[in-house]
Amino acid sequence: MSISIVVVDDHAVVRQGLAALIATQPKLQVVGEAGSGEDAVPLCRRLQPNVVLLDMIMPKMNGVAAAAAIKAASPHSRVLLLTSYAEGDLVQPALAAGADGYLLKTASAEGVLQAILAVAEGQQVLDAVALEALRQPKPADLSLREQEVLHLIAQGLSNAEIADRLAITVRTVKAHVSSLLQKLDLEDRTQLAIYALRRRGEA
Repeated sequence: MSISIVVVDDHAVVRQGLAALIATQPKLQVVGEAGSGEDAVPLCRRLQPNVVLLDMIMPKMNGVAAAAAIKAASPHSRVLLLTSYAEGDLVQPALAAGADGYLLKTASAEGVLQAILAVAEGQQVLDAVALEALRQPKPADLSLREQEVLHLIAQGLSNAEIADRLAITVRTVKAHVSSLLQKLDLEDRTQLAIYALRRRGEA
């Protein structure tokens, strides 16, 4: 009996790449794809997949909220977050929301396939880098949305681009940036970017 999988990522090329990788394994079968957490919830409710591969940062509904909603809609589905971010204050909320695994997108193709199989068998999968990040002290009381904005600033995105990426207003982005500067005691977005990159390197 094959393991049914739903792939959720707001980048079509990532979904296609994962589907092509999964198709190389006779035991695995992609039964659905979604470009957002909002679309994934009704899809998983209808398909009841064995495993859901879920991106962390997506517009409107992030991976943490999506994981919780998918678990409610399809209780027997196992959720594996596949993301670029390993910070402990992203990993912990994801696990608390019901995610069964947390794997970085830097993982090898074989690593991704092994993680899918392990999660499907009831095991918890946690990337070594993410596991180490969980052990690090939390540097500031940042909300998940502030974390997302911080990551996107580190990628060089403007306020308008961040607003578009997260499906929020530019004014809201500016409010998050001001809050980040205050909480982290930094002076400008360049320092925010350096701070975020340094934290990622330490993780």
